Amino acid sequence: MLKSTPLAGRLVAQMSAAARTRFGSDAEWARAAGLPKETLSRLRKKPSCDLRTLEALARSAGYVLAAVPSAAPPAIHLPEKLERDYEDHLLELAASGSVDPEAWRAHGPAYFMGGLAVLLASARGFDRERYLRLAERLHPGISTPEAFAGWLERSPVRAARFLPMARRRKGFP
Repeated sequence: MLKSTPLAGRLVAQMSAAARTRFGSDAEWARAAGLPKETLSRLRKKPSCDLRTLEALARSAGYVLAAVPSAAPPAIHLPEKLERDYEDHLLELAASGSVDPEAWRAHGPAYFMGGLAVLLASARGFDRERYLRLAERLHPGISTPEAFAGWLERSPVRAARFLPMARRRKGFP
């Protein structure tokens, strides 16, 4: 049986507020996860459990368990600089409204393109949910604040320049 680490206790604590809002009690949360209520009670006292249990609790609370890289990938996953013609291709892609991961992958490394999708998700006129889903399909974890902050710091794309140009291409003031 695969066992989780004490991280399970922290994850359950993080999910608890959403579960209480959704179910009203730990007993109902456990029932929705298909678990005896004693399992959740024991987990709160001794934060270690089988990963299937943790996944069932997460799913019922509206969460997804995922492994997310803790460090940014090496710089080789970013272009050294943003040449004007490459920037123009990226602006055309942004203006197209496409959220097809294959089309985006054709324009650059998954980490770089995922960060660009998160950047667009932050701009007025771009569908936040669609671009965040695209970003996560391109590079899981890129939409976390820490990962995106690392992308912004290392990327040759300058948001203050790129976003207004992307909005204009898309036809927004």
